[in-house]
This record gives sequence, C-alpha cells and structure tokens, in this order.
Amino acid sequence: MTLIKSISGIRGTIGGTTGDTLNPLDIVKFTTAYATFIGGKKIVVGRDGRISGLMVRNVVVGTLMGMGYDVIDIGYATTPTTELAVRMAGADGGIIITASHNPRQWNALKLLNREGEFLTAADGAEVLRLAEAEDFHYAEVDKLGQLTVDDTFNQRHIDAVLGLKLVDREAIKARKFRVCVDTINSVGGIILPELFKQLGVDYEILNGACTGDFAHNPEPLEKNLQGIMDKMRQGGFDLGIVVDPDVDRLAFICEDGTMFGEEYTLVSVADYVLSHTVGNTVSNLSSTRALRDVTEKHGGVYTAAAVGEVNVTTKMKEVGAVIGGEGNGGVIYPESHYGRDALVGIALFLSSLAQKGCTVSELRKTFPDYQIAKNRIDLTPETDVDAILVKVKELFAQNKDAKVNDIDGVKIDFPDKWVHLRKSNTEPIIRVYSEAQTMAEADELGKKLMQVVYDMQ
Repeated sequence: MTLIKSISGIRGTIGGTTGDTLNPLDIVKFTTAYATFIGGKKIVVGRDGRISGLMVRNVVVGTLMGMGYDVIDIGYATTPTTELAVRMAGADGGIIITASHNPRQWNALKLLNREGEFLTAADGAEVLRLAEAEDFHYAEVDKLGQLTVDDTFNQRHIDAVLGLKLVDREAIKARKFRVCVDTINSVGGIILPELFKQLGVDYEILNGACTGDFAHNPEPLEKNLQGIMDKMRQGGFDLGIVVDPDVDRLAFICEDGTMFGEEYTLVSVADYVLSHTVGNTVSNLSSTRALRDVTEKHGGVYTAAAVGEVNVTTKMKEVGAVIGGEGNGGVIYPESHYGRDALVGIALFLSSLAQKGCTVSELRKTFPDYQIAKNRIDLTPETDVDAILVKVKELFAQNKDAKVNDIDGVKIDFPDKWVHLRKSNTEPIIRVYSEAQTMAEADELGKKLMQVVYDMQ
C-alpha cells in the first residue's frame, strides 16, 4: 500500500491503513487542508473513470461542503476540462480526482489554484503542513456549502479547442481522416468522440466504455499498446491515437502500426506552432533533444525545466514560451491554457498533418531521430535516494565531456547522449531515462547508471 505526497498532488492506492493509503479519512484530511489554504467560496470537482472515483468524489464533495464551499461537480471530466472549468466558472480552485497513468488500484487528488493551474511546490508544501497540523474548522449548519451539478464543460472545452486560431477545421475536414483511438476505459471515451464529430473526423474507439476497469496498463507506452498497434496494421486508418485515463497525455501511432513515439507528440505539435508563431519552447529535463533542435530551426530558444507540470509552466511563463510540455506526450499550449491537454494536441496535430498533406510516418521522418530508453528502479524503505544522487553527481563531476545538471535529480549531458536519474513524483521508484542515437546505446547508458545504484544498496 502506498501514499505519495508530491508536487503532483496526493496520490495513493485505495484501501488499507490510514496514513498509508488514499482512504476516506486521509481524503477528508487533505481536502480540508486544501480548502483551508485556498480560501474563497467556490470549488470545481471533476473525476476520471476510475472504479474508486465515485467514492472519492463523495468524500471530497461532502468535505468541501462541510467547509462552507459551494461545489460545482462537473462529473466525468478530463484533467484539462477541469482546469478550464475553474476559469470558466470563476471558481477559487479545483480538485481533479484522477491518478493519471497509474493502474486501477490508484487514485489521487490533483489540486488547482484559481487560474485552473496546479499548485506550486511551495503552495503544495503548505497544504501538506496544514494537513499534518489537523487544526481544522468546519462550517456551522447555516453556512454549509451548496452542490451544483454541471455537465456542460466537456462541450465548452471542445468549443475552446475549436476556437484556437491554429486549429484548421476546414483542412481537417477536407482531409477526411479516419482514426483509431484507444481511450482506456475512462473519460476519453466520452469527450473524444464529440471532438472528432465536430472536426469532421471518422473514428473507431477501442476500450471506450468509461468503467475504470482498464483493458491494459493505462500508461500510453508501446509495450502496453499492442492491441491498437495490431488494429492499425490491418489497415484502413490514417492515424492511431492513445490517451491516458485523464486525457492529458497523448501518443500517436503511424498508419502502418508503428509508434510515432510519445516523445515526438510535443516535437511535432511544436514544429507546427513554431512554423506559424515566432517564440521559445520549454520541456522537462527528461524529454528528447529533438525539441531543442526544432526550436532552434525556427529561430527560437529552448529551455529545460525540472520534471513536473507546474515546473514546466512556471519556466514557460519566465521565458515567454509559445509551446511547451513534457516528453511523456504532454502538450501545453498557452493560447489555450497552462496545462497538458490531449484535445489541444490532437487538434493541432491533425491541422499540421492536413496542411502538409503527408502520412504520419512521412511526418515522423522530418524530425531529428533520437531514441529514449525509459528504465526504473523500485524503491525500498531502506533506499537513500539523496545519497545515491550525490554519488552519481560525484562520479561524473570530473568528466570534461559531461555537463551535470542537478535541479531535479541528476542529469548527465554528453555531446551525443544524456542520462537522467530522478525520484518519481507519482510512484515509489527512481526513473532512469537516457537518450542516444540508437535504442541499444541509450539503454546501455541507462543500465550503467542503474548498476551504480544497485552497487550502493
């Protein structure tokens, strides 16, 4: 059983002992702490399709009402839909009930400010402090909050996407795309068909029922996507599209059934945006160098941020980035909002593909080709992650060919490759990402760092 408190919210497995899982008592505590911190009167609540979602929603909504907040329950909704709903409703904050890419036994509370953006690390730390203090005050009976159920925000989200100036609806409609989409038994199966209908795109949905009983591991990685890849190989589709349970991550599959590469979701969308808009880009330290190459090709400046959506959006605001995101398939387009949004990514990608008149595999060949190996090390209670990171940094500090960056774990940048070692914000693991010209070389580099860790344990 696991409970993780980080920059990505309060996340844990359902059931088990208080203080060690995401159970009703801990949900009340963290929701109360958030409500105490955020101030105001109105909070938006949305949830993905997870089996535990209704239980968590009921506890969250009841707690907020007990704190005197009026709650706008938008029901089944993507993370970006909920983010936009906070702004559209003029709310003081929002809670998204989703564990994103984690397996079915997980759920989480993602916490938003009045801009519909994730809390900063400092604000999140204050929420955790309040939760531990448990010095709470609830509303008296005449000041309890009210509940409003509003299911209009999915369409309002779609309207906002269709209204973006770089979404070329006419070109998309004229191309007569046929797409195959895996929505992994969550909210993507509700909102994406409506988006495709309004874009004039023919579609077939796999795992479309919003049951939360995921047909496969919900993280949109190649090893989990053999079903849709096999479907694509049978022919008849221009593009395969995969989202995670809360629809903020996005991966594409080429018309021949090969992976476009989740790292290249952001690269391809950024290339399209930068071809129409002069500006800079940002991604996190664990993302492909291809974004830097594409940015510089268009005359912009690329900047790396620490991992975590709020770190990326903070850096984007600092450098005036016109597009940014994360290599896990997260596209952040400020013209829409400062949050990863698969609907925005889909609409911009289809616009690019329609305007270029090429196939998906042909588009992929236009970008620099790097390979990223994504490995992990499971943590034990005895693992001293800080000591491991210090040791890794010391090992490469004297290497003249290596640039060491320690703003988030340790990243070692070589002229033709890199490796990044960091503790996950969402799982009890150390992530080891490495990139090189070939997958074999990238994996070898990652495994070398992993062996350093194993030798220390």
